[in-house]
Amino acid sequence: MNRSEGIIAWPHLPGMKLNLPDVYFHPMIIIGHRGARALEPENTLLALQKGMECAEYVEIDVRMSRDGKLVVIHDPTLERTTNGRGLVKDHTFEELQKLDAGKGERIPSLDEVMRLVSGRSGLFVEIKEPGTEVEIAERIRVWRLEKLYFVSFHEQSITAIREAIPGAKTGLIYSRESPDILDIAKNLGADAILPSLKLASTPLVNEAHTRGMIVIPWTLNTLQDFGKSVAIGADGLASDDPCAARDFFSRQR
Repeated sequence: MNRSEGIIAWPHLPGMKLNLPDVYFHPMIIIGHRGARALEPENTLLALQKGMECAEYVEIDVRMSRDGKLVVIHDPTLERTTNGRGLVKDHTFEELQKLDAGKGERIPSLDEVMRLVSGRSGLFVEIKEPGTEVEIAERIRVWRLEKLYFVSFHEQSITAIREAIPGAKTGLIYSRESPDILDIAKNLGADAILPSLKLASTPLVNEAHTRGMIVIPWTLNTLQDFGKSVAIGADGLASDDPCAARDFFSRQR
């Protein structure tokens, strides 16, 4: 998912309860966006560990190093999240492992992430680079995760991962208005759509449900965001601070 604005960490939410009708409330899937990027360096094992404390799923972004290793990092470049420079794809895995991704954390490999979450958490794997789907599928099959979604902005990546892993759960991410988005997602065989929050609405959720898809907006970081997800009937949400989301929903019951 794209870089989110206005990250807010809410370690405590005393008395924060919205006056929403009880009928709106249903089990909400909480996904720790890049682990828990409001709380720890994004896409690191530390962030994922934190996210797993509060969320049913954690989400990661996968790219490939110069020597064909699958690594977990959002941007195609290194500058924003590490002390390195240049493109991820221009560096070997060994070179990437020497970089500081924040608080002394390293850029993890996909295998390291799978080892961490296996048996402990569900996982959303965002495919950042079309053409890497077969390699991603080969590595993930080893771990046999039960709660697993493959998601992407790239339609061809959804098609490719479904070919590589028949029956895989998939989701189409999007950030621009498209009147055909539900048709596109359904034709891809997607199980979920993941719109940016500004595009999410009750009619969208209702129509998605009639087509057998769930709706998970991103990236929700404020009390108002959490409240909107409930009001429109979303099935889940991705948050930079999954602990704040968990606290919010626990206070609504």
